[in-house]
This record gives sequence, structure tokens and C-alpha cells, in this order.
Amino acid sequence: MIQISALPAFTDNYIWLLQDPHTRRCAVVDPGDAAPVQAWLAAHPEWVLSDILITHHHHDHVGGVEQLKKATDATVYGPASENIPARDIALKDRDRVSVLGCDFEIIEIPGHTLGHIAFYHQGLLFCGDTLFAAGCGRLFEGTPEQMHSSLTRLAALPEDTLVYCAHEYTLSNLRFAIAVEPGNPDIAERLATVTGQREGGIITLPSTLALEKLTNPFLRTGETSVKEKVDERIGTHNRAPSAVFAALRAWKDKF
Repeated sequence: MIQISALPAFTDNYIWLLQDPHTRRCAVVDPGDAAPVQAWLAAHPEWVLSDILITHHHHDHVGGVEQLKKATDATVYGPASENIPARDIALKDRDRVSVLGCDFEIIEIPGHTLGHIAFYHQGLLFCGDTLFAAGCGRLFEGTPEQMHSSLTRLAALPEDTLVYCAHEYTLSNLRFAIAVEPGNPDIAERLATVTGQREGGIITLPSTLALEKLTNPFLRTGETSVKEKVDERIGTHNRAPSAVFAALRAWKDKF
């Protein structure tokens, strides 16, 4: 089984490092900066970077790709409908690729960007900036309906799936979640845990889909408590889940 660890980048990005201990080959997900990856490779010269997985085109996810490609000749995988530097293999919905001996299914999840994709292998989800721990990405290109549909699709994966998102936003997301559902004991417990983790400089990822369904307001748009809070803020009733999502996202943007 591949080993997964995080290489911190910028202020709050994580570049996910996947390692196959049998072949000494490794892969990275969304290397917005080449330096952390090159530093790791320099400290572990027995390892070869063979694959680079890209979820979307934003610079903090692709900024290091060309430099790494030139230095290692790794294969670059990325969404077909976005401009990805040095991309070798363009991926569309339901494509399958083999990376480090693992078969990954491609899931198109527009919203944050229009061509955003996730890489899914049984038990593992690399979802970029679409689903965050206790939150979701901003809508830079897509519509609320698209993002809600994308999140619903991810939420349908097995509950034990580990969620490897690309940013350390968990604490701020939980502060919003508790404002949405002040009476939710799961959110309160997670907020206390994550507060302690961040005070100790400990990474809060990966999450699980089971935990997200209990504590992430953007996956809980069908819950009465969430709908009532939105109704309270907006002054309307009987909103569809996608409309509840749109109201939550607009609230979070100004939170």
C-alpha cells in the first residue's frame, strides 16, 4: 500500500506525497511550489518522482510543475478542460489511471473551477479545493448548483474514504460550522480537537467522509438545523438543498 504524507507549501497549502516503498517511486499532488518537493527528493536520493497529479489550474497548485518536470521527467496528469503546464495526460470524468500501482478513478467536480477533478482510489480521495475539512472551496468559476452537485457526488463515496484536500483551513471552517449549527455536538467536539491540534502545530488532515457528513455544513444542506439557520438569515422557507448551499457559501464568503 502506498504511504502518504504532507509537504507544507506557502502559508497553508499541502502538497501530498505518495510513496511506493516497493519500487522507491513517488508521486505528488498539486505541487504549487517545486521547492518543498525538491528538498524532500534531495534528502531522499533513493526515491524517484514518477508522477505529478493536478486537480485544477490555480497557480498555488501548478506553480512547481514545469520545474519538477524538467528535473525528473515525471508524468503529469491533469484535467482535460483546463490549461495545465507540462501536462502529459489529459483526464476526463470516469477516466482511470494507474499511479504507483494504484488505479485512480477521475471524478469531475466543477465549482471552484470549471474543470476541477478529483483522484479517487478505494479509501483515498484527493479533492484539491472542492471539499475541505469542514468546508468547501470558493466559487471562482462555477455556480452554486455545480458545486453542490460535485459535493453530493463526493459524499456518495464510502464513508471510510480518507479526504486529502489541499489546504489547512479546518479550524476556520469549523468556526463557521459551529455558527451554522451551534447545537451540533459533533462540531463542538471536532472544534475542540482541531483547536488543540493547531495550537500544537499538528496537521488536521486527512479527514474522513463520515466525519465530514457529521460536521461539514456544506454536506448537511438537507439537515433541518442547517435549513432553519439559513431561513433565519435569509427570511425564506422551503429552500432546495442547492439553494441552502448557495446561501451558506455566500455567508461563509463574508464570515
